[in-house]
Amino acid sequence: MNQVEALEQAILSRAERLAEEFRERANRGRDSILREAAERLRLREEREEALARALTERSFRQQVQASELKMQSHLDLLRWNLVQGVERRLQARMQRFMQDEAAYFQWLLALIGEAAGRIERESLIVRVNARDHQRLFARWDDVLERLPKGHSATLADDHLETLGGCLLLSDDGRIRVDQTFEGRLTRLSARVQQVILERLLPGGLDTGNLFCG
Repeated sequence: MNQVEALEQAILSRAERLAEEFRERANRGRDSILREAAERLRLREEREEALARALTERSFRQQVQASELKMQSHLDLLRWNLVQGVERRLQARMQRFMQDEAAYFQWLLALIGEAAGRIERESLIVRVNARDHQRLFARWDDVLERLPKGHSATLADDHLETLGGCLLLSDDGRIRVDQTFEGRLTRLSARVQQVILERLLPGGLDTGNLFCG
């Protein structure tokens, strides 16, 4: 082999080594690119999955909240209807109670006596509805006997718009004790609602005794 052939062979060998080195470098670059692409794809998929989970969870929470609001609205309506039902039954009971003239009159006297004891004034004013005004006017001495010692009372001429009971005021009108049916029902209403919330069953309502002090 002469020098020219030897030089050609050396050049070819060098070219082959360079080509092999370039192939290996290209393969490594391709593998690196593929790995980076796969990693970016994996990260994107994870982000998309996380976003999908977040959207799903938010949608689920919104559905739960909507259901809770709907249920709360239903419970509020049910509670309102139950309270109204109890008040109607109490009103009917009060009307039946008032048909017993003797018992109702004694109860009315008891209310006046109790209310008078709460007012730290000697001169009082008694207000009632038109029907009770006739009852008390006819037996006013019985009313005076129920007052605490040293107290006096006047039966107001103007009538209350109430189913029954009485309203007592000091003579200057600054102190008042509401013993009307509506006033007592208002004070009882909070207890009725509490019981309804606890039981949420009409048969389990404890309405208390409206006709006791």
